[in-house]
Amino acid sequence: MDAAVFSLEMKVRDYECDMQGIVNNAVYQNYLEWARHEYLLSRGLSFAELTGQGVIIVITRAELDYRLSLQAGDSFEVTVKASHPSRVRLVFEQEIRRQPTAELMLEARITATAVNQRKRPYFPDELKALL
Repeated sequence: MDAAVFSLEMKVRDYECDMQGIVNNAVYQNYLEWARHEYLLSRGLSFAELTGQGVIIVITRAELDYRLSLQAGDSFEVTVKASHPSRVRLVFEQEIRRQPTAELMLEARITATAVNQRKRPYFPDELKALL
């Protein structure tokens, strides 16, 4: 990913690990979502305010490729890069890398869209700030 990508530093908390001592697979989706919400805020958009305005963003597909496992106490960086590959889709390319080594832990491609009051997909003007 290039230098213009949004990034967020985080740290693994003990309770996010399973009995094997590694981060539970489902927790990675929380990390990815938190980074996407912070990315929106960095672009002047609030997920809660968008929802209040009737801009409902939904995930339609989540592709996660697990490479290595994070463990309790690990510091890591989550990156976000948005693209608009079709008329109604928004795609977030994301990575999680352990710090300070930058080892790739996970790659993700999260596809989203907004739905209108009739539950039909569309791309609202407000989301153009992400591109």
